[in-house]
Amino acid sequence: MTSHAVLSPEDLRIFLRVAELASFTEAAQRLGLPRATVSTAVRRLEERLGTRLLQRTTRRVQTTDDGRAFVERCQDVLADLDELRTLFQHQPQALTGRLRVDMPLAMARELVLPRLPEFLEQHPGLTVEIGSSDRRVDPVREGYDAVIRVGAVVAEQLVARPLGRFVMVNVASPGYVARHGEPRSLDELASHRLVHYQPNLGDRPVGFEYLGADGMTHGVEMAGVVTVNTTDAYVAACEAGLGIIQIPEASAREGVAAGRLVTLLPGFVPPPMPITLLLPHRRHLPRRVRAFADWVLALFEAQR
Repeated sequence: MTSHAVLSPEDLRIFLRVAELASFTEAAQRLGLPRATVSTAVRRLEERLGTRLLQRTTRRVQTTDDGRAFVERCQDVLADLDELRTLFQHQPQALTGRLRVDMPLAMARELVLPRLPEFLEQHPGLTVEIGSSDRRVDPVREGYDAVIRVGAVVAEQLVARPLGRFVMVNVASPGYVARHGEPRSLDELASHRLVHYQPNLGDRPVGFEYLGADGMTHGVEMAGVVTVNTTDAYVAACEAGLGIIQIPEASAREGVAAGRLVTLLPGFVPPPMPITLLLPHRRHLPRRVRAFADWVLALFEAQR
């Protein structure tokens, strides 16, 4: 890059949206800009940087190796610019801008969304985009400000803040128990079925897991006639009588109270699943991200 080349923050934001959506057309629609403007902004960046950021084909757009590295730097630069705008103000301005967060669907539906109006009443200048699927997003590459994950995490490029743990239970439908009986020991699981949950269909199912007296997690291989890759389908398959599942007690509570589910083998449950808030590893997080992180931490603290 030549010394006189200036990178426009607007061009950076346009590039990030194209990289996130893997589409010039969709990025233009989301940004409310002509497609030609979006294409020109990316081309201008590439010319000034002297490298190809996006690989374009007739069917898809994807980031190059340089493009993936540039995504992270763009996020850092734009975050720093947001901070600089209010650096010398005695009274910080109201929070504005967009928050992009991702979390499991059940968590969004049952905990975060019901309380989100309170957060937005405090910060009416913010807009929030919530992704909620069982797919594990890449926060850095896909441009998320915060991600809530359940289970073990690998967060080499992220700041991890513990939110708590989900106590686990084993459940089945009353209809399943009526047909197959209630297992009362691990040995009896040999004659039972498990609904297998596998985010990546085709991978080997984990089986029935439980925390042993030695403090280690043990597994029992079990037969099953159905494998699903979303938590909603997992619970629905159980309620349909297709087998036993292992889920957080909080997720089973309503079904148990309504009589759609019954708990099994209380002495052989999986270890609690950690809940973690993941944030980009930046020197200066935008104030809106810090505010959301503090709110989420308080939200989970109130649930304990």
